[in-house]
Amino acid sequence: MQPKNLAFGGGAGVTMLHPLVALLMLIAIMQILTLPRNKAIAPFLVTFFTIPTAQVVLVGPLHFPVLRILILTGLARMALPRSAGSGGTFTGGFNMLDQIVVFWTASALIVVSLQWMDPQGLIKFVGDFLDSLGGYLVVRFLIPDREAVRLTVRALALICLIQGMCMLSEQFTHRNVFAFLGANQPTIRNGKIRSEGVMGTLFGGTFAGVLIPLFLWLWTAGKSKFAAALGLIGATAMVFASHASTSWLAYGSSLLGLSFWFARKRMRLVRWGIVTALVGCHLFMNGPVWSLIEKIDLTGGSSSYHRYELVDNCIRHFSDWWLLGYKYYGRWGFDMWDLCNQFVVAALTGGLITLISFIMIYSRSFGLIGKTRKRVQGIRAQEWFLWCLGSSLFANVVASFGINYMIQLQLMLFVLIACVSIGVLKTRTTVEKKQIRYAVYTVEPKDIDAPVHSRYSRLESGAYSR
Repeated sequence: MQPKNLAFGGGAGVTMLHPLVALLMLIAIMQILTLPRNKAIAPFLVTFFTIPTAQVVLVGPLHFPVLRILILTGLARMALPRSAGSGGTFTGGFNMLDQIVVFWTASALIVVSLQWMDPQGLIKFVGDFLDSLGGYLVVRFLIPDREAVRLTVRALALICLIQGMCMLSEQFTHRNVFAFLGANQPTIRNGKIRSEGVMGTLFGGTFAGVLIPLFLWLWTAGKSKFAAALGLIGATAMVFASHASTSWLAYGSSLLGLSFWFARKRMRLVRWGIVTALVGCHLFMNGPVWSLIEKIDLTGGSSSYHRYELVDNCIRHFSDWWLLGYKYYGRWGFDMWDLCNQFVVAALTGGLITLISFIMIYSRSFGLIGKTRKRVQGIRAQEWFLWCLGSSLFANVVASFGINYMIQLQLMLFVLIACVSIGVLKTRTTVEKKQIRYAVYTVEPKDIDAPVHSRYSRLESGAYSR
């Protein structure tokens, strides 16, 4: 019997497209298709994160949200002749991190389709697959160099400023500026107003909280201090206007990750210390170590116990979902249908293979950042850039325990992963060029006629000046 909380084949019966949204969409489409590749990312992101998901175009029985139309436009830009330029479709080639993301999205589609075996469900799953894989390929394509990374962060700062102002206005007017476009009105919990904005309370606050390290990097990188300051102000406003523990945890995790900058050379010791502490807690606590989740309540009205129950039930029912996921999780207890944990979502909808591939995305990203930082040790600007990327990734990991990543948050994560790929590649290239430049040496007159191999031998021994 199909779970009561899930049904396929519904959705809007007619096109829901406001004229203002249609105009913004058309402008964005023109810019994505005509602007230089490394500049098209800005209109794509600004439009993507300022239009509610409720705006949708109906084509026969198929639903095309405006956000999906933007992704299809980006894919069309990729297919244009000579659009990639000399750097190729993906700068640095299709690397291991890219392959893991593709495998994650593909395994999720295959497993969930086998799990449901429903024609209407398959249409929905293919749409989700297009949003996931298509969104990643688009941002990976549109962020080809470090200048595009800078422009991306500036665009995200503008988004946070707009959303922050609108979410602050909800605290005083009790109305959402974007409600006429289908966004939710603000809610009240324990006497506190939870602003919604475009993305919603939890999603908007989390979006802003994990971006703090990138705005701090933009500030220290120079040239964009004003944009960075506006981004920090807007993101802080979004986090506190959401009045949600998950948002505040994302914000705090960003700052915590940055605070370990001074221990960057001893992170192996830090990691093993954390593992030891968690194992010790699990052995000596009355409950399992993951019951610490239920202790977290930063707003006085958090549903932290529900999040603990999700993790606990997922672990205890491992045999139910490890192969092809599990669709009857709503029977596990009260409100268990609400999967507000991205790791649990990966497990229950895609099985163990999808969960492992999702974890590998983070693992591979952290590994690349750590190894590259060691290679540029001593070059503080490069180290700081990589550290800010890692801190934002860390905040995403923490936030994933309190929220499931809908399409806009998912794209934000993909943007971060694309920045990691470009940041690591360009940093390594810079170091290699410096090493080649330093390897230039002068040859003494008496050695002009010496064999080449003997010159290299003397170079390695330090006989020549550099």
